Amino acid sequence: MSCIAKLNTKAWRPDAGCSKSWLRIVQFLAFVSLIVSASAQTPAPPSGEAASGPSRAPVLRVPAVHGRITAAELGLVINTADPYSVAVGDYYARRRGIAEENIVRLTLPVRASLTPAEFETFNAQLFAAMPPGVQGLALAWRQPFAVECNSITSALALGLQPGLCAHSCASSRPSLYFNHPGTRPFTELGLRPSMLLAARSVQSAQALIERGITADHSQPAEKPANAWFVSTPDNARNVRAVLFPPDGRFAQVNLETHRLNSENLPSLKQTMIYLTGLTRVPGIDAVDWLPGALADHLTSYGGVLDASPASAQMSAIDWLEAGATASYGTVSEPCNHLQKFPHPQLLLLYYAQGSSALEAYWRSVAWPGQGVFIGEPLAAPYAPKPGAREDKE
Repeated sequence: MSCIAKLNTKAWRPDAGCSKSWLRIVQFLAFVSLIVSASAQTPAPPSGEAASGPSRAPVLRVPAVHGRITAAELGLVINTADPYSVAVGDYYARRRGIAEENIVRLTLPVRASLTPAEFETFNAQLFAAMPPGVQGLALAWRQPFAVECNSITSALALGLQPGLCAHSCASSRPSLYFNHPGTRPFTELGLRPSMLLAARSVQSAQALIERGITADHSQPAEKPANAWFVSTPDNARNVRAVLFPPDGRFAQVNLETHRLNSENLPSLKQTMIYLTGLTRVPGIDAVDWLPGALADHLTSYGGVLDASPASAQMSAIDWLEAGATASYGTVSEPCNHLQKFPHPQLLLLYYAQGSSALEAYWRSVAWPGQGVFIGEPLAAPYAPKPGAREDKE
């Protein structure tokens, strides 16, 4: 059994002794099923209203999730060679209450990409220093964001994939965390999802952190939040449109989903999710962003975090500068494999259940080897309010 719009039904869970190889098979088949169903089925949207748009997608089911990674289980990594990292890391530790034993300070080159040897040294130091109870990581820097053609976040979680540079358009190592409902990924799967606290300045990073803190437990609110899924005329980058959810409303969390066309966009108010596909997305500074908003665009080099605001392809960091709280982009040419980008419905459904931005984004990407996750990892607008009873059945 699985949960859908109401997000409160019991979920089937595999036996704790399932092997990782079996989980890989299950997850691969799950993604194939998601892709096929998105192109072949047209069930009713969340609230039962008629779906709009030229291509209707199903409302997918995801396992029920109980709990999330919190500050007590988050590790923080600070690069002492980078003044930005030191300032942002110290601010984050103070504002989120990260325990000193969960903070690792080390020295890394301050440039876009690490060499494999530099990464292996860093990874060994980090693994040795981080307590085993830490389930996820916040990396307090903008760069390095890559290890050659790998993203640094995926290399830490999945291991370095040296062959990606020779065949960047090929499939990459699947993530065991894809569509995984567990809330202790290091304990359960042996990996720690990570996210960069990336911004163009210390001041922007501090504002990002404050948005994440403000987001916690902020939904549902009196006004409905909106999730915008925007199709574009860019056929190569619009491939996710087949996975967009139908127009509808998740009444329990007061969240509305909208399928739109980029050539006829209304004013985007009360924005919690904005997904699209273009080299550059116009008008993002005019979007009304809610604290905790997630936003990304499918393009080849959205994960290049040192790109200038005027570069040919917009960087994911521009979403954060505009007011979003987390984003995703690829650091090397991935080609437009759906598995290499966030699945729109998985991102929506996990976030709306109360997962953090870190968890929702990671659960939505099947092949994240080239993709870097950025933002405030603990932001959780749909997490139950303190003192509220959470269904544990």
